[in-house]
Amino acid sequence: MRIDKFLWCVRYYKTRNMVTEACKKNHVTVNGQVAKPSKEVFPTDKITFRKDQITQIITVLDIPESRVGAKLVDMYRKNETPAEAYQHLELLKLSKEHYRKNGTGRPTKKDRRDIDEFGNEIHNEDEDSE
Repeated sequence: MRIDKFLWCVRYYKTRNMVTEACKKNHVTVNGQVAKPSKEVFPTDKITFRKDQITQIITVLDIPESRVGAKLVDMYRKNETPAEAYQHLELLKLSKEHYRKNGTGRPTKKDRRDIDEFGNEIHNEDEDSE
C-alpha cells in the first residue's frame, strides 16, 4: 500500500492530499529514507513523520483494506513515539494559554502598559542586584 494511503487509512491525516503535501515537504520517512507519496509500505516498516510539532514514530503491523475506525487503528500500527514528545506538546499548549486566552484578540493599551511595567520591574531588579 502507498504511504499516503496508509497514513490516511490509520487516521493520522484527514485527507490523502495532506499526506501528499507532507511527503513533498520531506516530513515523512520510511526506514530512514525520505518517502515520496507513492512509496510502498510493508509490515515491519518504521515510518517517521512530523505533525503538530511532534515527530511521530510508528511501525506498520498490517495493511488495512481501507480507512479504519479509530478503535481499530491499533491493529495496523504500533506507536513508538516517546512520551516526552507528548509532554513537550502539552507544555507548549500551556505556555500559550498562560499568556493570553484564545479569542481575546489583540492586546489593549492597558495590556501593553502592564507588559512594559513588568519588563521595567525585571530590568530594575537586575540593576539593583549589581
